Amino acid sequence: DKFKADFSKAAMTRFGSGWAWLAVKADKSLQILSTANQDSPQMDGLVPLLGLDVWEHAYYLQYQNRRADYVEAFFSVVNWGKINEIYQESLK
Repeated sequence: DKFKADFSKAAMTRFGSGWAWLAVKADKSLQILSTANQDSPQMDGLVPLLGLDVWEHAYYLQYQNRRADYVEAFFSVVNWGKINEIYQESLK
């Protein structure tokens, strides 16, 4: 699906340490982005809904250098109901 592909791309193309995010913009639209190091979408006034840590420490013990496998496995543990709750709250 397009969301999964776009989110995975944000995670896979972040060079080095950082995060992939799904966030709500001020106009209430959704945005997929990545940030370097410890930066957060909140720094730009966005509301983070979903974050994936792509720092090597997050996946190395289980996945070694296989970031793509880590990103794929991430989708099986996402609590979409909770993300929807946060999204609905951000619309108020």
